Order: sequence, then C-alpha cells, then structure tokens
Amino acid sequence: MNEPQVWTLIGVFAAGMSAVIGLTLRVVTAEIGKASVALGAQIEALRGEMNARFEHLDCDVQALTNRVFPDR
Repeated sequence: MNEPQVWTLIGVFAAGMSAVIGLTLRVVTAEIGKASVALGAQIEALRGEMNARFEHLDCDVQALTNRVFPDR
C-alpha cells in the first residue's frame, strides 16, 4: 500500500469510530433519560406512601396529646 491509501484508510476508520461513538452516546443518553423518569416515578410513589404514614402518625400523636393534656 502506498501512503495515500494508508491515509485514506486512517480517515475511513476515524469516521467509522466517530459514528460509533456518536451513536453510543445517543443510546446512553436515552437510557439515562428513561432511568431518570422511572426513578422520579418511584420517588413520587414513596413520597405518597410516607405522607400517608406520617398523617396516621400525626393523628396518633394528637390523640396522645389530648389524653395527656386534656385542658388544651
């Protein structure tokens, strides 16, 4: 192979690697976006569950407070 052929092959390989890296970055970005949405949904579900539990706890504390301090 002569020098121009070698440089042509180097250019073809560089372009191919550039395309592979670009596509890989797109896939990774899309997957991170999906994971972010799924994680957000799980956090919202957990927030709702914790609020429900704390509301129940608040009622219990209020009942105990009224029993210990009936004058209030």
